[in-house]
Amino acid sequence: MTESTSRDGQNRPTYCIGVDLGGTKMLAGAVDQAGRVTHIERELTKPEDGAQAVIERLAGLVGRVRGQLEPDAHIEAIAVGVPGGVDSLNGIVDKAPNLGWEHVPLASLLQPLVGAPVVLDNDVRVAVMGEHGYGVGRGAKAMVGIWVGTGIGGGIVIDGRLWQGTRGVAGEIGHSIIDPNGPRCPCGNRGCIEALASRTSIERDVRKEIKKGTKSRILSRMKEKGRVQLASSVVAWALRKEDRAFIKVFRRAQKNLGLFTANLVNALDPEVIVFGGGIAERLGEQFVGPIRDEARKHFLSKRDIERIRIVPTSLGEAAPVAGAALLARLRLGLVTEDEIRSAPRPDATETAQETAVEVGESVALAALAMS
Repeated sequence: MTESTSRDGQNRPTYCIGVDLGGTKMLAGAVDQAGRVTHIERELTKPEDGAQAVIERLAGLVGRVRGQLEPDAHIEAIAVGVPGGVDSLNGIVDKAPNLGWEHVPLASLLQPLVGAPVVLDNDVRVAVMGEHGYGVGRGAKAMVGIWVGTGIGGGIVIDGRLWQGTRGVAGEIGHSIIDPNGPRCPCGNRGCIEALASRTSIERDVRKEIKKGTKSRILSRMKEKGRVQLASSVVAWALRKEDRAFIKVFRRAQKNLGLFTANLVNALDPEVIVFGGGIAERLGEQFVGPIRDEARKHFLSKRDIERIRIVPTSLGEAAPVAGAALLARLRLGLVTEDEIRSAPRPDATETAQETAVEVGESVALAALAMS
C-alpha cells in the first residue's frame, strides 16, 4: 500500500488500475506508486459480443479490483493497454483486429462507467514501459522490447522516454522485413519478422513440416489439451519431448529473431533488449539464450558486448498492467520522468520478483474460479 496526497488534498492509499485488454482475456490490477501490482482480476473478453459489451465487462473488472482495495483508496486513473492502433491523445482505438474494433472511442465510453480518468495506449508499448519503469530495463537510457505472441510487437525507449515517432506509431518492429521472398505477413508484405517467428508462424511451419512427413506429436497434444492454436504450454511440452518437427521450426524462428535483434543493436545500440509474450514468460532463458547467441555473431562492434543485455521479461503478465499505470501517471501530470528515475524504490529485480509472485498467485486463483 502506498499513501500519498490525492487531488482532494487527503492523505490516503493511492492507486492506478492498469488493464491489459486482449482478444481472449482481460487482466486488471491495482498499481501503487512504487509499481507493485496487486489484486489481480481476470475476465474473458468475448469480443464477439460487440464493443459496448466488452467495455461494460471491462468496467465490471475494474470494479472488482476496486472492491478489494481500502475503503478510502483514491484511484488516480484507469489505464488500458489495447492490442492495436491507438489515438492515445483522443482516447480512441483506431483499429484492433483481435477485438474487431475500428474507431472506438474507448476512453469516453469507459470513463462514465468507472468514474476516473481513462488513458490508453498500445498493449506492447505499455508492457515495455512496465519493464523500463519497474523491471529489467529500469534506469536504461535506451531499450527495445520485443513481444512475441500471435504477432510480434515492440516498443522503443530513447533517452529514457518511450519513443512515439513523428506520427505516434513507432515500435511496429514486427513488420521489419528480414526476407523479402519470405512468407506473406498479415500486413501484406513478405518476410516480416512477424511472418517468420511469431507463434502463429511457428504453428504454420510446424504443420508444413508434418505434411512433408517429419515426425511430430504436437497436433495430437494440442487436441488433447483442447487447443485450437499453439499455446506456450504446448511449446514447452514439445521442447521437453524433443518433438522433431517443432524443434526444427523453433530453432529457425530463434535464428531469425537473433538476426533481427542484431539489426536493432547495430541501428540503436541499446542497453537492454527485453523479450516478452507468452513463450518468453514460460521459457525464459531457454527461449532468449539462443537468440542472444545468434545476435552476438552479427554485432558490427564486438567491443563491450556484455554491456548489451538481451533478456526475458521479469514482470511477465504484470508488465502491461504496471506500464499502463505508469504511462497514465505521466500523461496526467501526476508524476514526472525525473521523479520516477529518482524515486527511492526496492531493487528492480526484487520488485519484479514480488510482482511476478503476486500475479502468479492471483492468476492461478482466477483460473480456478473461471474453471
